[in-house]
Amino acid sequence: MRSSCKTSFVCYEKILLLNAAFSGGLPLHREPVDGRKAINGLVVLVEQALGLNPFEPAIYVFSNRRRDRIKLLLWDRTGFWLMIKRLEADRFCWPKDAAVVTLTVEQLHGLLAGIDLAAMQPHPVRIYTKTS
Repeated sequence: MRSSCKTSFVCYEKILLLNAAFSGGLPLHREPVDGRKAINGLVVLVEQALGLNPFEPAIYVFSNRRRDRIKLLLWDRTGFWLMIKRLEADRFCWPKDAAVVTLTVEQLHGLLAGIDLAAMQPHPVRIYTKTS
């Protein structure tokens, strides 16, 4: 099997670089998705469950019930990309906030690395008026 990407990491980085140029976040579908769903089934979910346009410049994030697989769906002007990551022993820490969660690229990196996004807290915003 030949591929234009030498490793899956390189493909993953290409996708995230494509998305870095897009404004907005990465919509995450919070409910589990049937693992048998391919591109067409996920496109229908983007339209109907998320109420979004699958042809917009975004990466849509899905997971299965066991939370050991993540699917990333992306439209890139000429067709859809579908990337799947499967964990062999662990589970992804899936956000439980709202029906539609919007991630940043950094949060997606964290999610794929196994970081619990609910435990991540940014530094507080500080507003300074003087330097001395």
